[in-house]
Amino acid sequence: MSGSKLLVARAWPWVLGLVILLPVLWPGFVLSYDMVFVPDLAFRSDFLGLGSGLPRAVPSDAVVSVLDEVVPGDVLQKILLLGALVLAGLGARRLVPSTNLTAQVAATTCYVWNPFVAERLGIGHWPLLLAYAALPWIYDAARRARSGARTLPAIWLWLALAALSAAGGVIAAVFALTCVVGRGREAWRRTALVGLGAAAVNAPWIVAGALHGSGALSDPRGVEAFAARAEGVLPLSLTVLGLGGIWNAEVVPASRESWAAVVALVLTVAVAALGAWRWRPVVERRDRRALVVAGGIGLVVAVAGTVVPDALAWLAANVPGGGLLRDGTRFLALLAPLEACLFGLGVSTLGGLVRKYGVRGAVVTCLVLMPVALMPDLGLGLAGRLRPVAFPTEYAVARGAIDARLQERGYGDLLLLPFNSYRLPSWNDGRRTLDPTGRFMTPDYLASDTLYVSGTRIAGEDARAARVEKLLDSDLSAPELAERLGEEGIGWVVLDKEAAAMVGDAAPSADLTGLPVVHAGSDLVVWEVPRTVESEPSATTRAGIWVAWLLAGGVVLGSLGLAATRRVRTLWRLPRSG
Repeated sequence: MSGSKLLVARAWPWVLGLVILLPVLWPGFVLSYDMVFVPDLAFRSDFLGLGSGLPRAVPSDAVVSVLDEVVPGDVLQKILLLGALVLAGLGARRLVPSTNLTAQVAATTCYVWNPFVAERLGIGHWPLLLAYAALPWIYDAARRARSGARTLPAIWLWLALAALSAAGGVIAAVFALTCVVGRGREAWRRTALVGLGAAAVNAPWIVAGALHGSGALSDPRGVEAFAARAEGVLPLSLTVLGLGGIWNAEVVPASRESWAAVVALVLTVAVAALGAWRWRPVVERRDRRALVVAGGIGLVVAVAGTVVPDALAWLAANVPGGGLLRDGTRFLALLAPLEACLFGLGVSTLGGLVRKYGVRGAVVTCLVLMPVALMPDLGLGLAGRLRPVAFPTEYAVARGAIDARLQERGYGDLLLLPFNSYRLPSWNDGRRTLDPTGRFMTPDYLASDTLYVSGTRIAGEDARAARVEKLLDSDLSAPELAERLGEEGIGWVVLDKEAAAMVGDAAPSADLTGLPVVHAGSDLVVWEVPRTVESEPSATTRAGIWVAWLLAGGVVLGSLGLAATRRVRTLWRLPRSG
């Protein structure tokens, strides 16, 4: 490929990423459902997996808390979001032959601009988008490994990036194993090493989850609540085939509910079918099989909550970690590389069938831009849904007040009231978000992990949160409640006054009148619990967590070292002029 064509192929992912995220790049923080960034995320033991709840944000919160010591939190958020989309696009180029610009640009568009990206961006699953971005790179590294290249460190590093979330780690591990498994001693050795590397980089959340024992079991009612749903006039089977179907209707782009979604699916399938005709001559059988198997796994898991809900409910209720499969449409990430590859080859094939150069250019351009034209509301921050805001200054004042007391006490967790998961802050333009108060403050915090989906109550897994919820629902006086909260390790209680007024009696809260007030403002009230029982994890738990982190860190650092060493050796061996 010529230099100018290569420049176009490399620039196109940046264009798509900037069109999607342009409003997000303005100063401020984008708070949307599970995506909550704050100016300075203080490092705390819960981020290692030592908290009472399941390690859903392990290791992503720990990584963010370290990185935002170097880069401000709002800038870090923009880097991660734009980086995920650009990496995804640059990687998608590698799913098709490197000499075909048309196929590369089309595959990039298909991989970056689709319902999966739109819906996961809307619900705030940024670690999952990073895992999604890693998949084409894993495919490329596995393909080169079979040709004799030493790409095992690269595969481990991409697996580590994907392992910022549990779901992302599992998805990337499944994809990597389908890409490397094969016949022969060398293939089995490579598969074993990839599997061991995947286990190592995912060890922090695996070990933390295992140490919770029965607490790692999930409410089976979540299977129905998080099952894939049809969008617009498309039935469920075609919705997931088009990479959509997320359980939360609020984050689905409006275009997905219209006939534009039908047109987009028909054109994509038709073009992909044409690409399949050319697939065999230009892509090795082993690579084709890997993409088909991975895509099939993704489809099966995506519809399992609807097709076999009882089996999945049993799995969630009886097998630790089985709840990972409840939101099955996350696994549609495994189908996207196959669709992008076939779509790219299809556009290239159709362009080759058109003889007139001017007409060929018009046809190819229309097909490349088809995903954008038929789902325009992914652009510009999901049509304005994602907009940066500033935290009220009172949050920093409350944090400072707690920190002043924390220096004297040295321990005590922060309880967030009202005791429900999500907020609709007016300063966030009324958009739904996880309560950001806990992340903004310094101590470990206890928040409710009970969810309500379409009126269905999905019980959380945190036993301590369940006990505290019962205390808040009791008729205890303020002194009695404070004493019992102290026994649960609570040192401070923060009340979001606006959220409390919104939910009323729908979520547990408390009146702690008479307790020492650390901060009282228009938005927040912070009380101090006088006597707190400090609860420390057992030595065995701490040892297990630290071993897991050391194992994951060792693989990452070792892989970086190997990759850097080989890169230096390659450059050293290059012929030098003069």
